[in-house]
Amino acid sequence: MTEVVTSANPGLAQPLLAKRTSKRWMLSALITTAIVALPVLSVLVLAFFPEENIWPHLLDTTLPRYLSTTLKLMAGVGVLTLVIGLATAWAVTMCEFPGRKFFEWALLLPFAIPAYVIAYVYTSLLDYAGPVQGALRDWFGWANASEYWFPEIRSLEGAILMISLVLYPYIYLLARAAFLEQSPSLFSVSRSLGHSALSTFFRVVLPIARPAIAVGLSLVLMETLNDFGTVDFFAVQTLTRGLFDTWMNLGNLGGAAQIATTMLIFVVILVTLERYSRRRQQQFAARDNRDPIQRFTMSFPRQMICVATCSVPLVFGFIIPAATLGYYAWDYFDESWTPDFIENTFNSLFLSSAAALTTLLIGVTLAYSRRLHNTRGMQILMRLSSLGYAMPGAVLAVGVIVPLAGFDNWLDGLMRDYFGFSTGLLLSGSAFALVFAYTVRFLAVSAGSVESALQKITPSMDMASRSLGHTPGGTLIKVHLPMLRGTLITAALVVFVDCMKELPATLILRPFNYETLATYVYQFASDEMLQHSALPSLIIVLAGIIPIILMNRSISNSRTMA
Repeated sequence: MTEVVTSANPGLAQPLLAKRTSKRWMLSALITTAIVALPVLSVLVLAFFPEENIWPHLLDTTLPRYLSTTLKLMAGVGVLTLVIGLATAWAVTMCEFPGRKFFEWALLLPFAIPAYVIAYVYTSLLDYAGPVQGALRDWFGWANASEYWFPEIRSLEGAILMISLVLYPYIYLLARAAFLEQSPSLFSVSRSLGHSALSTFFRVVLPIARPAIAVGLSLVLMETLNDFGTVDFFAVQTLTRGLFDTWMNLGNLGGAAQIATTMLIFVVILVTLERYSRRRQQQFAARDNRDPIQRFTMSFPRQMICVATCSVPLVFGFIIPAATLGYYAWDYFDESWTPDFIENTFNSLFLSSAAALTTLLIGVTLAYSRRLHNTRGMQILMRLSSLGYAMPGAVLAVGVIVPLAGFDNWLDGLMRDYFGFSTGLLLSGSAFALVFAYTVRFLAVSAGSVESALQKITPSMDMASRSLGHTPGGTLIKVHLPMLRGTLITAALVVFVDCMKELPATLILRPFNYETLATYVYQFASDEMLQHSALPSLIIVLAGIIPIILMNRSISNSRTMA
């Protein structure tokens, strides 16, 4: 009977077909989220049910030191990035001084340099055998280190400074965007009431921008928790370094999972505090936010203070490291340009491209599924799919290796029993593990970008497409994807660069004799061959500049497009 009705009235089949297709989108989103959330569940299960429980031993020996050092590192980086990020964002947004337009985009450049790279650079410059201390000994006639004092770069304080120099753009980026969105009338009213520029900043601008600043600070602290290259090179005993020691040196995966769970607790606390801090705040666009901002005019000495405020983080966070890398890369080019370097460059390009494409496909699937089913359940799925971005790379590696190794062992045993041959480590011992880890780690970047862009497309476009007989998939391909082209390219570039820089997960999950640029740099630095790591480091930095240019354009155009 149904077939007769359908053939007699083909129009009635369209809603049924669309409904089935829509359910398929929701099912695909559910399956994808389950796969992405698998590493988190694996870490928790392994931590609570380890083969050898060393938790009491960790509590009695190393864990208190790991916790204490991690808290100190996060506190130091948080304070320093807040000071640098807010000061520079306020200066370029609200003050008129020479070079302001240059600093608007240039202050984002340290974003392109991984923390471990800048740590290697400054160690080569400031260590006892480096050119700075060598020049001081020549100038003042000092014979050895006992005759003078020089700050120790390989220390907790050194790690705080190195990480802060490359992470302050998180605060700068979001604070500047928040300042640009505020109404100019607020500043005018504040000044008419007799408040100075500094008083206006603390009484008016900062409270309104607090939600955006809180998001930036939480990202800074999570990236600090994720750092391995810097703390390992400086011998700073953090939770991340403890996880590597417990797994790689002690061979205890269960203990590593227990440390990873402790790190996950840190992440949950950070996310909860960030959401709690802005739970009662709502931000509405001002009617006059298209009006140009009336920047403060200042005396020449104050203008020079603004120039110095913006110059210091730029010089020490990008210009000196980039110039040093360029010099070393040129000087050691013949020794660095080897078949290994070329092979590792292609490995990085392949992995980063594969991860960028995978996260883009999954991100579009999740975001479009939510557009079709904007329910509470889909909102929860979207949040679960973003868990990986909050997970430190070392924690994610633990969560990825457990299920993949379990599947490999099951499949290998099955093939041995029934077919008499071994399949080996198909997933956990290949590049698949790295692509999977990168996808889980950076899926939130692509999914969030696509979801935000889709929300700006009016639902009438979907209705018009559906009325013309297109399925949800056809509507996505023919209507939405062409409109999302710029967003998709930007999201793919950001994921690509993040994968190029990722070190902790890559060190753990890479196959045997398989290197990327990040691990290649780490190996040279670990062997104190910093000059030979300059060329691969420079490639990573140059790749990171591309999304920075795109982000700056987006922020600069935000006011005119409001």
